[in-house]
Amino acid sequence: MSQAAYVAVDWGTSSFRLWLVDRAGNVLEERRSREGMMAAGKLGFATVLHSHLEAIGAADGLPVVICGMAGARQGWVEAGYVDTPARLASILKQAVAVPGQDRDIRILPGIAQRDPEAPDVMRGEETQLLGALGVDAIDGALVCMPGTHSKWVRASGGTIERFATFMTGELFDVVSRETILSHAVAGADEAEDIDAFKSAVMAAFETPAFAANLLFQVRSGQLLYGGTPSSAREKISGTLIGLELAAGLADEAPKAGITLAASGRLQMLYQLAFDTVSVPVRSIGAEDAVRRGLAIAAHSIWNV
Repeated sequence: MSQAAYVAVDWGTSSFRLWLVDRAGNVLEERRSREGMMAAGKLGFATVLHSHLEAIGAADGLPVVICGMAGARQGWVEAGYVDTPARLASILKQAVAVPGQDRDIRILPGIAQRDPEAPDVMRGEETQLLGALGVDAIDGALVCMPGTHSKWVRASGGTIERFATFMTGELFDVVSRETILSHAVAGADEAEDIDAFKSAVMAAFETPAFAANLLFQVRSGQLLYGGTPSSAREKISGTLIGLELAAGLADEAPKAGITLAASGRLQMLYQLAFDTVSVPVRSIGAEDAVRRGLAIAAHSIWNV
């Protein structure tokens, strides 16, 4: 087995992912748990991390680089924010050391957009951006990072110029569980209705002002004309994603194209949505992007 060079950690609100990595960037060991910031705040961040380090047999003194909510105000050690326009290289320079530890542990900062008309923050996604674009981001890059809170980021020449957050994933959860549309999706199985999804994407993309009406039509259309719960689910998803695309693509798409950083079902849905509105994208796995970003950070900090 190759010798480990560092440990990389993506510490979210509800999830924890850790990788033991060698100098070539190969993953030697991996750990996953639900010990995100909320759980770690009760158990102790050091306790959670050390339990996973022991489980993989990480050598004493092996450095650890962390991104995500461990650096939030409610996290382990506050890592603060780099303000836009933010150089991606500044994220690496402003990594915060965790005091009182037996090994060198660094937490990467987030990015803040201190614009009174469009205030926004990200924490964790900046590391995905590093992995997706590299330190010297190409001119005119536009990156879409779907999730509970989707991020759309414009970057140029290694600088994050502006970004916007869309609560698409959270809205889908709330709308499908806590509104009248919960009746429409009750009993939905794994079957996918691609046509229903694409139609909903296009309707919301072309008429975003009618989004609330389009959502109600999911229920009224089902009552009047029938339709499966799975189809209703796809229509809700398509409407919300189409609404997000309408805002994210409101400005002219950059010549450099759009980068989609997503994995699993989200990658499939957003790729299909972009195809539906005839916008080409290049895709990179969200997890691959965050690991690459952490690798860039480790190399910058420790030259490993």
